[in-house]
Amino acid sequence: MMEEVRLFLARIGMDPDMKIDLTVDLLRQVQQHCVTHIAYENLDILAGKSLQLDWESIFDKIVRQKRGGYCFELNGLLTDMLRLMGFHATERFARFLLGEREAPMRRHRVTVVHLPDGDYLMDIGVGIIAPRQPLRLEKDTVQQMNGESYRFTRDLRHGWVLWQLRGRIWHQYICFNDDMAYPVDFVQPSFYCEKHPDSPFNKDYMLSIKTEKGRRTIDGCCYKEFEGEELVCIEENLSEETLKERMRSVFFLNV
Repeated sequence: MMEEVRLFLARIGMDPDMKIDLTVDLLRQVQQHCVTHIAYENLDILAGKSLQLDWESIFDKIVRQKRGGYCFELNGLLTDMLRLMGFHATERFARFLLGEREAPMRRHRVTVVHLPDGDYLMDIGVGIIAPRQPLRLEKDTVQQMNGESYRFTRDLRHGWVLWQLRGRIWHQYICFNDDMAYPVDFVQPSFYCEKHPDSPFNKDYMLSIKTEKGRRTIDGCCYKEFEGEELVCIEENLSEETLKERMRSVFFLNV
């Protein structure tokens, strides 16, 4: 097994010497371990450090330096690691629809894995409630995991549309078409997210990591813990020292 794969598996809490079987079961394990061991975070953006999206830079930051990132980094790493394992993985350029009235710009990177029994969407680059396991690209089938429900539809305007059930109402989540995307396609939208005054990513701390029952977040100087959609803990106006300690102990970041 390539050393990079061994280091990646160790980084996400899996056995670095495990046998690699090209199955959906392994994909489930990898995605679950990624979202519970690698934090969604924007620390480099806030520090004014330009993000490098070549695979060597992403691997060094997330795996060797034990940092996190956002979708352009996290799903880029995921795609490259799956390919090194032997999976046929491609990428898509998606729109994030949740909470939007009109179609927003494409600024979300996702992974599609092609297996003999079908194609599967994988996404480890979302800080809010999101799928923790691969979703089969199949129309109108409700797929449940971790108490959450998802389904895909298709239309001429958006292509694949992923819906998420919140309460009793289905909400559009993301959408993407079948055109393959390439690493160079993500450079411009990532630069927008880093530098544009309208970007939400360059204003304050945005950190999140999934837990067995929910997720933990830092928004600005506020720390929160969720079980499902329920807020069970909130600590506000934390000092910079306390925030950095939480980043290390809760989000597993080397900061």
